[in-house]
Amino acid sequence: MTNFPEKRHISKAEINELPMKQYDGPIHLCRTAEEAEAAAEKLKKHSLLGFDTETRPAFRKGESYAPSLLQLATETEVYLFQIQQTGLIPRLLEILASHDIIKAGVAIDRDIEELQAMASFMPDGFVELADLAQTANIKNLGLRGLTAILFNFRISKREQVSNWARKDLTDSQQRYAATDAWLGRKIFQHFEDAGII
Repeated sequence: MTNFPEKRHISKAEINELPMKQYDGPIHLCRTAEEAEAAAEKLKKHSLLGFDTETRPAFRKGESYAPSLLQLATETEVYLFQIQQTGLIPRLLEILASHDIIKAGVAIDRDIEELQAMASFMPDGFVELADLAQTANIKNLGLRGLTAILFNFRISKREQVSNWARKDLTDSQQRYAATDAWLGRKIFQHFEDAGII
């Protein structure tokens, strides 16, 4: 196993001492079906995408919401689909059902189920990074912990419970959402380079 950290566990206190970092590349926000269509056409040409969703938080018992945002990251850019506005268009569903396009993320089972509740598709090509982490005997299975162990920086969780259903996402929300998808791809590549996959 080359290029792999000796450390297999990190505490919250240790994470909080690390420098903060976020995705700083181009972000494409898709608000219409047409924009989503054009973006999905580009994404279909890639074989590895970072994957995540964001959902408006529910604070009352029995309250729940469908995902508001679907994030897909390539090597050089991140696409944010405001799926309450664009819909899960057929080309996006093709990506989510494609065996030939890896979609890598953390805690993705629920994300997939929630997307399936919005539109029918057979998911394929998804990789749960927590499973790869367990194979590597890493104890921290969340995105924040994995990032700290593998890359020695921490990510902000400040926007986690913000309103993802709003029509105009703030720059901070967009960076947060893009960072999660970007890291999904980055972590997958790290495991691949280390021979875990």
